[in-house]
Amino acid sequence: MLRSTSAQLLRQLVRYRSTDTSLILERSINRVQLLGRVGQDPVMRQVEGRNPVTIFSMATNEMWRSGEGEMNTTGDISQKTTWHRISVFKPGLRDVAYQYVKKGSRVLVEGKLDYGEYVDKNQVRRQATTIIADNIVFLSDNIRDRT
Repeated sequence: MLRSTSAQLLRQLVRYRSTDTSLILERSINRVQLLGRVGQDPVMRQVEGRNPVTIFSMATNEMWRSGEGEMNTTGDISQKTTWHRISVFKPGLRDVAYQYVKKGSRVLVEGKLDYGEYVDKNQVRRQATTIIADNIVFLSDNIRDRT
């Protein structure tokens, strides 16, 4: 009995069954971790009737060596930088990010991906990908403070 109860509880944690037996809603994961440097000091914006949001950009780098085979150490080193837009809505974290995140700081951001659309000033519809942060780990002081 204990075994069947445990199995049933586990099934409930993994799946939610509706009254329609043909519809099973399974859990999914939308999780992002980024480790990189802040590209600009954060700004706080508030649209009327909505909660404020702290926004900043962050760069991540990918490096690889080109040449014959992976073991070759004589190839050229290539690097690609990817820029990410980070939005912080969580009230306590939003204020800490606005106050302490600075351009050049090395941070680890954890959150989820969000896709949206907006209309720019030229009335052109654009798509945007944003990381909605729910945790920020400060890994170093501002790079400018070291000089």
